[in-house]
Amino acid sequence: MSASPFQRFIPFLAVLGSVTALGVGTSWAKHALFPVVGAQGTTAVRVGLSALLMLMLWRPWRWRLSRADAQAVVLYGAALGAMNLMFYLSLQTLPFGLAVAIEFAGPLAVAIWSSRRAVDFVWVALAIVGLALLLPLGLSGSTLDPLGVLYAVGAAVFWALYIVFGKRAGHLHAGQSVSLGLLVAALVVVPVGVAHAGAALLSPSVLLVGVAVAAISSALPISLEMMALKRLPKEAFGIMISMEPAVAALLALALLGERLDTVQWLAIGCIVAASMGSAATARRLPAVQAQPA
Repeated sequence: MSASPFQRFIPFLAVLGSVTALGVGTSWAKHALFPVVGAQGTTAVRVGLSALLMLMLWRPWRWRLSRADAQAVVLYGAALGAMNLMFYLSLQTLPFGLAVAIEFAGPLAVAIWSSRRAVDFVWVALAIVGLALLLPLGLSGSTLDPLGVLYAVGAAVFWALYIVFGKRAGHLHAGQSVSLGLLVAALVVVPVGVAHAGAALLSPSVLLVGVAVAAISSALPISLEMMALKRLPKEAFGIMISMEPAVAALLALALLGERLDTVQWLAIGCIVAASMGSAATARRLPAVQAQPA
């Protein structure tokens, strides 16, 4: 029996729900947690509680793990933790949508490097135009904070490494690799958050918001993405997830009042178009393209 129109639409709703949930959770964290525990503390609470939620959900100790697989998971998780920390540090001074757009250079670079076909030069050019419109190089009149941009570029580098290392662990059960990866990520970022925020991390209000943010921006998006990936070609999934910078900018406008000028919207459009084009024309996409924040 063929799938109904609604059933065929479910994976697209799942991807949209994932991107939206991630944006809502991150916006909430920036609004409610940054003033109390800072970017470092927010990262610690979000990643640490996400790890606990995913460990309880998947119980990864049920599957055996070889030494080689354990090494792959450690590298994958360390990249995940550093990516989250760099991204949240960038949000201290950058609008949410622009930080996501800069960070998207990481997976875009991996996808293009994996293909290396002539058409990819078009996507490279689009991405370069978009980044040139954002980066404070004195060419576009950008007023973005240079340190915030460096943090976002660092997040892009670690997102690329996260994809590369994630492919090495791609043969493991997704629940096992994601939950153990988050555990390693928590071991990376929680000490940084404790050193910065101290006992404030144990405040009931911080923990309550942290649990909600962890569920909305980690557990829910990952679960929705896994549902979508089972029903969508990777190319279609890549095209849809490429809308994240634009969705993030719209959510930041609605929830945080972060307004972008015309040039910044144009930059986001170039980066989204480059990512969508790369996904549409690539012969194969990286096996792991989970959300950074």
